[in-house]
Amino acid sequence: MTIRAVVWDVDDTLFDYTSADREGMRAHLAAEGLLGGYDGPERALARWREITDRQWARFSAGEATFEGQRRDRVRIFLDVDLTDDEADAWFQRYIGHYEAAWSVFPDVLPALEALSASHRHAVLSNSSITVQEHKLRTLGLLDRFEAVLCAAELGVSKPEAAAFLAACEALGLPPHEVAYVGDHPEIDGRGAAEAGLLSVWIDRGTGSAPAAGEAVCRRISTLAELPALVRTDTRFGAPSTFR
Repeated sequence: MTIRAVVWDVDDTLFDYTSADREGMRAHLAAEGLLGGYDGPERALARWREITDRQWARFSAGEATFEGQRRDRVRIFLDVDLTDDEADAWFQRYIGHYEAAWSVFPDVLPALEALSASHRHAVLSNSSITVQEHKLRTLGLLDRFEAVLCAAELGVSKPEAAAFLAACEALGLPPHEVAYVGDHPEIDGRGAAEAGLLSVWIDRGTGSAPAAGEAVCRRISTLAELPALVRTDTRFGAPSTFR
């Protein structure tokens, strides 16, 4: 099959979210005088990430709004019953430090350049368009994508097939002509494969692989491997690379 387009995840795929979140939160806690209040800075950072993951899962499941999950992250982390305005203000102060630490992975621009003439490109993220368009514009990547689709506006989140199919529809292509690249083996990898796309899992060491054979997915450790993969799709008759 010929792959004509690549749809991309953003956080921890194109953008080094994990590093920015850690560096931004460390700077924010220091500025707020809170860095020593959680049994050490590493425990504070781990607690913030644990809370973020839980609240993001609620948002993805439709149990919280995008703004609501942000406010709940702050309230739970601080263990204080803040008003919406107070929680929003605290989160915005964090955002300032977080954005100062933004960067793309070094393999991103070479991969996009290598595929710029041969493939169309779009974004599908479990975030909001306001957040991701601002991020991509700031990082100098926005103009490289025909479309940016996000769960908050779609009303459906990865790994649901409808989210991936919406990206294919935006490109006017059938799923078997579209590759999806993401960092999460379940939400991105399995979700895209089950929706009929060529699923490519970029393993940046932030997740664990599911059991072999449960879904067909191509595992890569750097985006330098992507151009050859999407130019010679051998998904049929090849074993899963989930190990």
